[in-house]
Amino acid sequence: MSRQMVRPGGRSARVQASVHAAVRELASEVGRDALTVPLIAQRAGVTPSTIYRRWGDLQELLSDVAVERLRPDTAPGDHGALSSDLTAWAEQFLDEMASPAGRAYIRDALLGDPDGSNAGQCSAYAADQIDLILTRAAERGEKTPEVETVIDRVVAPMMYRILFRPDGLGATYARRLVAEVLGQTGP
Repeated sequence: MSRQMVRPGGRSARVQASVHAAVRELASEVGRDALTVPLIAQRAGVTPSTIYRRWGDLQELLSDVAVERLRPDTAPGDHGALSSDLTAWAEQFLDEMASPAGRAYIRDALLGDPDGSNAGQCSAYAADQIDLILTRAAERGEKTPEVETVIDRVVAPMMYRILFRPDGLGATYARRLVAEVLGQTGP
């Protein structure tokens, strides 16, 4: 059966869910570096060939799990104004992504991503959240920047710093980026 023919919610979804759960459980029990396809397969109740057929190799599986872990599980908070909504979102995004677990997920998402689709999915998560914030602000009559402007001037610098210059990152940095993109001046 080709991937296009697999129906959502069928055996394929169950296999994915059990393999993802096995990766998360084993990573916390034995550490990420000790993970192997046979170990994951045994925990998930599937054969190693099932994992190889579906994901190709361990790194692609870890990348798939990481993308799922980076998916936001709630909508961004509504604090009544663009500035406070975007600031709260940026602070939370930076806090989550800059954490040791967040950096590990980013690394895994990129390492097992030969065609860039996982990176694109992670970017889409952020863009969707920002779009929701900007849409709410526009509906309140606030002037808003474009989604891509926020990506370029808030998300991109944060991701660069998280990956290459993580020292000293915190809420102050996130607040400054948001204030700058919104054209506000402050300390």
